[in-house]
Amino acid sequence: MLKKRIKNWHVPHGQELTDLDKRILDFQNRGELVPTRRLIKTPEQIEGIRRSGVVNTGVLDLLEKEIHAGMSTAEIDRLVYDYTTGHGAIPAPLNYEGFPKSVCTSINEVVCHGIPSEDEILEEGDIINIDVSTILDGYFSDASRMFIIGKTSPRKEKLVKVAKECLDVGASAARPWGFVGDIGKAIAQHAHKHGFSVVRDLCGHGVGLEFHEDPEVDHYNTHRKGMLLVPGMVFTIEPMINMGDWQVFIDEEDGWTVVTEDELPSAQWEHTFLMTENGLEILSH
Repeated sequence: MLKKRIKNWHVPHGQELTDLDKRILDFQNRGELVPTRRLIKTPEQIEGIRRSGVVNTGVLDLLEKEIHAGMSTAEIDRLVYDYTTGHGAIPAPLNYEGFPKSVCTSINEVVCHGIPSEDEILEEGDIINIDVSTILDGYFSDASRMFIIGKTSPRKEKLVKVAKECLDVGASAARPWGFVGDIGKAIAQHAHKHGFSVVRDLCGHGVGLEFHEDPEVDHYNTHRKGMLLVPGMVFTIEPMINMGDWQVFIDEEDGWTVVTEDELPSAQWEHTFLMTENGLEILSH
């Protein structure tokens, strides 16, 4: 049976075609996957997401100064909550689909979605991903950074460095009127060159009016084009790079924490990006 191609882009009856309409419809008529109108943000929406991103980045800047060995991940959660609410915003993870905290804290072999705890204490040599998401005036932003606690092993240090490089090369591969698939292809090539693997079970995503929107942004080479990248789209790139194999599992006890199958370390960096006519602009980092 032939697959049915969803026609995402349509022009309201009686409305004159704009140059943007014509260009997107040309891709759609060639069988490419194109965004819906909702995914192309208006200038007002972009400004709202940008303001949210300022608060989101501010949280990570604060943690850059405060994080240290001996600190509990619950203490990180309190800092995130206090800073975010103190700036008139809401931590997006808090109570999202039952998630109990304001931030995700993922240490060593935890890939993502780690839940802060009073019992989880940062130790010398740990690497930790802190993933922060903010709602301000109804607009969402999302970013994460890796932090090395004190001095760690050369292999962990390289993992953190290459994970950041993967984010950067993925962003460089994302071009206006290109395709989402270009991002994962570039990331996988860079990670594999350095002997690391790329998690396949999680992906980046559109963001702005909701926490998670289309498109899905895979970080590995799917050998598919994916969705057309059009100026005005806002999305995250957030590659999860593993020291060992790419396979992961979800902790059955909490239903959230994603861990590497071989329990070797993982690293991740995430930015929120706006696609412009000239390439990507960072809205939160």
